[in-house]
Amino acid sequence: MKRIIALTLPPVLLFAVLAVPRRSSAAAQAAALSGTVGPGFTIALKTQGAVVKKLKAGTYTIRIRDLSPIHNFHLFGPGVHTLTSVQGTGSTTWTVRLKPGFYRYRCDPHLTIMHGSFTVS
Repeated sequence: MKRIIALTLPPVLLFAVLAVPRRSSAAAQAAALSGTVGPGFTIALKTQGAVVKKLKAGTYTIRIRDLSPIHNFHLFGPGVHTLTSVQGTGSTTWTVRLKPGFYRYRCDPHLTIMHGSFTVS
């Protein structure tokens, strides 16, 4: 009887280990972007120091640095509409799920001169 248990237990344990869904550490962490507005009339969204032009669909963590009380950072596109206040300054972090489409970011009080965009595929 002990021999039967010893022979059936390992496949059961193997199944239990393989059946549990796991997330790799890379999948568990959202890709990082950084957005900055101010202190002059500048606004940017970057990844690894380069201005964002194209991204793959997925979840992103965006750290926004608002350096001026006369600007805000407004990000919008398919399923995303988030912004900082004009009067406030400081840092905030957003976690957003970007779907395929066209996205824009801007400073609302100065939208004609402070804006950018990127595509997600």
